[in-house]
Amino acid sequence: MNREQISALVKKMNVDTATGEVDKRLQEIIVRLVTDLFQAIDELDIQPSEVWKGLEYLTDAGQANELGLLAAGLGLEHFLDLRADEIDLKAGLFGGTPRTIEGPLYVAGAPESVGFARMDDGSESDQIDTLIIEGTVSDTEGNLIENAKVEIWHANSLGNYSFFDKSQSEFNLRRTIFADEHGKYAALTTMPVGYGCPPEGTTQALLNKLGRHGNRPSHVHYFASAPNFRKLTTQFNIEGDQYLWDDFAFATRDGLVATAVEVTDASEIARRGLDKPFKHITFNIVLVKDTATAPSAEVERRRVCA
Repeated sequence: MNREQISALVKKMNVDTATGEVDKRLQEIIVRLVTDLFQAIDELDIQPSEVWKGLEYLTDAGQANELGLLAAGLGLEHFLDLRADEIDLKAGLFGGTPRTIEGPLYVAGAPESVGFARMDDGSESDQIDTLIIEGTVSDTEGNLIENAKVEIWHANSLGNYSFFDKSQSEFNLRRTIFADEHGKYAALTTMPVGYGCPPEGTTQALLNKLGRHGNRPSHVHYFASAPNFRKLTTQFNIEGDQYLWDDFAFATRDGLVATAVEVTDASEIARRGLDKPFKHITFNIVLVKDTATAPSAEVERRRVCA
């Protein structure tokens, strides 16, 4: 069939059969996606067994709760970021910290504090380096933003996230810090470790078929927001990781590479209330002012709430 014939067939099946109230936007999207799918089946000569194996794969991925991971691994989430960048530029919005993917591992409801928070529960203090993250939140003109909301989450020494890893304490390595009166925030935590997709999971199974690895570099996730500013979803990836520019989720971007500096000075260690050398990362956040005509920076998606 040619495109015109396929379009007519899809319309006949999914538009002309409507007898009730129609969600026009949903109908538009479904018609387009089904038309493209039918055309791909025809042009690639996709066999019925292949179609059903594909549907079985999606069923398995959903049951394994890996569709969010798959969206990152196939570049869908990164593509949405690139498209959002283009839309922002057309709207005259630029100059803030680059956005990058959220990933599937955010959990709402983390403990809140002002200016500073300790993120780890101490269970890995003797196994991995201590990390202090500090920064400011400002606008594109350099004005500091008091009380900006900074949500931070990252993996432990095994590359696992609390809530999803039931061996960790509740909200381990997850905190919400409101910037102080000087627009500053600071977090005492542990060095995150990169991780890979579950080796026997559905995402890695597909990546294997594509000849791709499923590894991420060490990184720290952020949401940053403030009244009258556009919400920022971002993360920094840490310099020196072998997967820094080979992230299976395509999240590494210019401006989002952080350097972990080793601090060994005894006076500085003591000033921080620590008893051993630590790593230090500076990550300043720049938010863009919102406008009435700008597209929403809020992404509606199902998220875990502990």
